[in-house]
Amino acid sequence: MDAAQYEVEGSGALSTPSLLIYTEAIESNITAALGMMNGDAGRWRPHLKTAKLGYTMRRLVARGIKTAKCATTLELVVAIESGMEDVLIAFPLMGPNAERVREIAAAHPERRISTLVESVDQIDEWRGSAVGVFVDLNSGMDRTGMAEERFDEVREFIDRIQKAGLRFCGLHHYDGQIKNADPSAAAMAHEGYSRLVELIAYLKSSGIEVREVITSGTPAMPHALNFAPFSAGEFVHRVSPGLIVYNDRSNLTDWPVYGLLPAVLVLSTVVSRPRANRVTCDAGHKAVSADAGVPTCDVMGWPGLVPLNPSEEHLSIEVRSGETPSRGELLYLLPAHVCPTVNNFDKAVLVRGGKVEEIVPVSARGREVFVT
Repeated sequence: MDAAQYEVEGSGALSTPSLLIYTEAIESNITAALGMMNGDAGRWRPHLKTAKLGYTMRRLVARGIKTAKCATTLELVVAIESGMEDVLIAFPLMGPNAERVREIAAAHPERRISTLVESVDQIDEWRGSAVGVFVDLNSGMDRTGMAEERFDEVREFIDRIQKAGLRFCGLHHYDGQIKNADPSAAAMAHEGYSRLVELIAYLKSSGIEVREVITSGTPAMPHALNFAPFSAGEFVHRVSPGLIVYNDRSNLTDWPVYGLLPAVLVLSTVVSRPRANRVTCDAGHKAVSADAGVPTCDVMGWPGLVPLNPSEEHLSIEVRSGETPSRGELLYLLPAHVCPTVNNFDKAVLVRGGKVEEIVPVSARGREVFVT
């Protein structure tokens, strides 16, 4: 990618570290994603944990994407304010968090709000509310969900849901364990999808209609879209990638053929040159997330610079070849994992045509604090 096209005019006047969001790249990525879905915006239920900004959510809505997933009550509020019509809380909320979702749903009867459940002890959390429920299935990631292969248990659980008067919306199968770097990724994904289709047929034979099936974050999405039974089924199938809106180093490495662009960079300043082959900039792990490991980012336009283990505010960078940046030099950093990086910032700088267009809040950053 051409690093020069990401340079921002007048960037020397920006404080650092700053979160730069390139609006034209967002539009291009949405177009690319919709192209993978044959232009069917109804096939996409993006996870908003990546988008975070009301601005980005509104751009999705403007392109016809009006169903979404989220993980927090604040993301739900911002999604509704941004025009999303159907939002799933893809997290097993309980206690006051569940009560807050009930409150939001009651205040917005014109919107379809749903949540995940995996056990009968969660049914009472939602009894008598306007919140619909998806049954969360464990596809093999072993993070949440009930055993997908135990068809009888799934049927009995859905029966309990319906007898409790809850709105059964469908099935949620998140296969986040699928990684595109694995040569067996497509076969692994399709094995899970085949089991899922068998489960749906079994439920139908038991008199239970599955209206919607949600699968696949960003890595597994191509495998789901290529799985023919999902397009031919008697249910709505949606994929739920969120990262694809912004992209990061990891995703661009895994998906080199789809025309995706990095839409988020972190602007940083070189603040020290402690050794001849070492510089330090002001983008530690409180700016660029370190959850994907080291290096936490790539330095755009500087292939000879290799970021080292960050501390909270400092990022040391080894100079392995080429020139050494001067103190005060601005570096444009491409995060290894963009989702938590966006969440590190209160504000984002919108860039269009190489110029600062606006500074906007990262609307869904953090969480609501409330007492129910």
